[in-house]
Amino acid sequence: MNVVGVDIGFGFTKATNGKDTLVFKSIFGEATDIQFREHLLTATNPEEHLHVELEGDSFFVGELAERQSHVRSFTLDQNQFITNFAKIMAMAALSRLVSANDTINLVTGLPVSFYRRHREELSGLLLGAHSLVTLDSSGVRQEMPVTVNQVRVIPQPFGSLFNLMMGETAELSDKRYVQQKIGVVDVGFRTTDYTVSDKTKYSGRGSGSSESGIARAFAMIAAKLLEQTGVDVELYRMYDAVARGSIKIRGKTIDLKPLTEDAFSKLASAVATEVDRLWADDWDIDLIVVTGGGGAVLAPYLQPLLSGEVLALDPTADSRLNNVRGYWKYGRNVWGTQRQVTEKKTGTES
Repeated sequence: MNVVGVDIGFGFTKATNGKDTLVFKSIFGEATDIQFREHLLTATNPEEHLHVELEGDSFFVGELAERQSHVRSFTLDQNQFITNFAKIMAMAALSRLVSANDTINLVTGLPVSFYRRHREELSGLLLGAHSLVTLDSSGVRQEMPVTVNQVRVIPQPFGSLFNLMMGETAELSDKRYVQQKIGVVDVGFRTTDYTVSDKTKYSGRGSGSSESGIARAFAMIAAKLLEQTGVDVELYRMYDAVARGSIKIRGKTIDLKPLTEDAFSKLASAVATEVDRLWADDWDIDLIVVTGGGGAVLAPYLQPLLSGEVLALDPTADSRLNNVRGYWKYGRNVWGTQRQVTEKKTGTES
């Protein structure tokens, strides 16, 4: 049974089958007629052309929607995200990571504060047979029916913990994360999740979510830009500009570094305050892990504000993938163990 991990985030959707990995913006739009399909100079990255038909409806997803759709959908509302976005994002990811008529087991996650409320709803949306069609950059259609046999939904920050404690074979490899009390700060786009794992046991007291994701910093920067230029820059268009340190609006290049420093400093302060509040009784935490797509950019501002040992981030790794890699490892560990037990019971183990 193939296992796929899918991290459906407000900013980016990330997915892996253990071999291949896919990352794209969590945006979709109407599938318009592309009159000119020839590539100018260089071929388009396959990740930039996500065109799917799902149950008869046609969508552009990610970069393609941002570039081609007249009407684009992007939200920071959790209820709307589950209802209107989650299935489209998950199926777009599966369209690149599975083969036609595959049956898979899927692991995904939810922010801590939404986990109990939306776990069954999300699982129900993803479970079962799905009529999926892909269209490549030349307009060629391919039937891609896929069946999701089982779904596991876990609190998002545990993905990063599983990624740390398990090796590439999905077996426990680092006992520190199994034997100690670990605090996780998972900085996402809309939310930052906080959780405590005490010898792998979930601590509800030390877990929660706040609306202190990177979008909050982006909104601060966008508000300043609106004051200066009169242009309301969409939040999902801030990624590249912030990473580059500048943005060009109507021919004028604006230095974003001072705005970014101020916004990230304020965001880090809000996150640290929430950590102090949630973990007031967890003074015996052995290690703090800062993770998530926003964790990498916020870490330099956040780490000096946290009390205790903070795990240094690997500068060569894409921290956006920490959770989804952990989802995949968890799935391989759980369903691999189930298969081994079944084989022993039936006497089919070699």
